Amino acid sequence: MNNLNEYAYWMALAHAAIKTAVKNDILSWCHKQKKTVIDFFGLNESEWNSELGLDIKDIDALSRAKEQLPNNAFMAENLINQGYSLIPSMSPEFPQTLKKNLKMNGCPVLLYAKGNIALLNQPTAAVVGARAASEISIDFTRKISKKVAEEGKVVVSGFAKGVDREALDAAVKAEGSSIIVLPQGILTFSIGFKQYYRQIVEGKVLVVSAYAPKMPWSTWLAMDRNTLIYGMADEIYVAESNNGGGTWSGVMEGLKRGRKIFIREPGADEKNANKALIEKGCIPIKIEDNIIELAKTIPPLQHVSEKKAKYSTKKKKDSETLDLFGGGDGE
Repeated sequence: MNNLNEYAYWMALAHAAIKTAVKNDILSWCHKQKKTVIDFFGLNESEWNSELGLDIKDIDALSRAKEQLPNNAFMAENLINQGYSLIPSMSPEFPQTLKKNLKMNGCPVLLYAKGNIALLNQPTAAVVGARAASEISIDFTRKISKKVAEEGKVVVSGFAKGVDREALDAAVKAEGSSIIVLPQGILTFSIGFKQYYRQIVEGKVLVVSAYAPKMPWSTWLAMDRNTLIYGMADEIYVAESNNGGGTWSGVMEGLKRGRKIFIREPGADEKNANKALIEKGCIPIKIEDNIIELAKTIPPLQHVSEKKAKYSTKKKKDSETLDLFGGGDGE
């Protein structure tokens, strides 16, 4: 994108207080009408209603977002000058795996990044798990992260304590690449940038956020961020989950979307939710000598297929929308 001013409009749409599905409906309209986001914000409120069928609530939210254009322009210029990247969903640099997995109803319309953005469209593997994971789970995390890194896959994590941080460090130690997906604005990650400065400069670590640049960390964003981690991954490995919390909710949402999710096979005496998630459809694995082995007994995935079948009725529509934005053929 050569027009810095256009970033201000993408930011206005991305951070407007409307549903993600509505934002992507707006982008779909822009594509079909051969319009830009600037053209959309050039319409008046009456035209937003007549042309796109937006309701009063969404129109009010977009009008408020439009008022932020001068501030957005200033922020966008500062970000670009500091070496950050702004990646709209219509850009070829936007992660196509994210579009494929989340569809346009759940895919963010803008990402902020620092580092080698080419990593966004390389083979990826998410390694996730609890903050207070057991040593067995941490050992699994290190081994699986090392293995996928050595296979040339980018390790995707969320930088939380425990499994996330171990996955990142194991990938770095193996001289692999990693994507850190933030639950906060990218300008609030100063400590992380200092800690992984060398890897970022070398193009081995990329930091990504879907939230307003100065947005502080929050529990809600941490939960929402988990969806992005799973969405950006071609493969998903779970070291350990509790009953409830971010890992549990992320896995359940992934299963609902028909994703294949591998989880460490727990020991008989372990007190975690790994067994429960296996019963719900995760595929149990173990890793020995850098070799991944499926557990002997894999539970039936009938209920996962049933969940996926519910999405199949929308698959054609989703695929058509994805094609508009270069999102591929879907699942």
